[in-house]
Amino acid sequence: MSRLDSFIRRLKAQRACLELASHLVAGLDGEVLELGLGNGRTYDHLRTLFPHRKIYVCERTVAVHPDCVPPPELLLLGDMRETLPALRAQLANRVVLAHLDPGNGESAASKALADELTPLICPLLQLNGVLVSEPAIAADQLSPLPLPGGIEPGRYNLYRRVSCRSPPLPEHGPTPCSNRDCHGARAPR
Repeated sequence: MSRLDSFIRRLKAQRACLELASHLVAGLDGEVLELGLGNGRTYDHLRTLFPHRKIYVCERTVAVHPDCVPPPELLLLGDMRETLPALRAQLANRVVLAHLDPGNGESAASKALADELTPLICPLLQLNGVLVSEPAIAADQLSPLPLPGGIEPGRYNLYRRVSCRSPPLPEHGPTPCSNRDCHGARAPR
């Protein structure tokens, strides 16, 4: 398969997963989190899928078409390993959908970054919130979801937050779920 064919398949998988995820979280109140703005294509698609939700964006530097620049109050610039902990106070258990595409073209580096970011993302997702990720990830708080039809396993990944307890950051304790009906429970699978 050519690199172009692979790129097209990845984008089709990404779009299908984001569209399925938008249906899965339709009944939840909360925000959307885009982790990696890149050239803004996915952010632009998220604005179409979630026209009435705030979409927070984390990115090291912005280099996108002017139509795809997030509002300054929703844009967190810098290394996500530093900006995500700062979001915890504001968005803990408030994110209904997070999209993680740390892709830099090198799958091992993307996977390593995803592994570092996962413990920072999980506390932001609310119970039953969905994480859409190019790299496969593992976390006790997340359960894999079936992929949309026609998407090859491993091409893109969907996860639902099923546990209200998050691992502590080194300088903080665990984050209990802010959902008053949760009481540290697990979501039904």
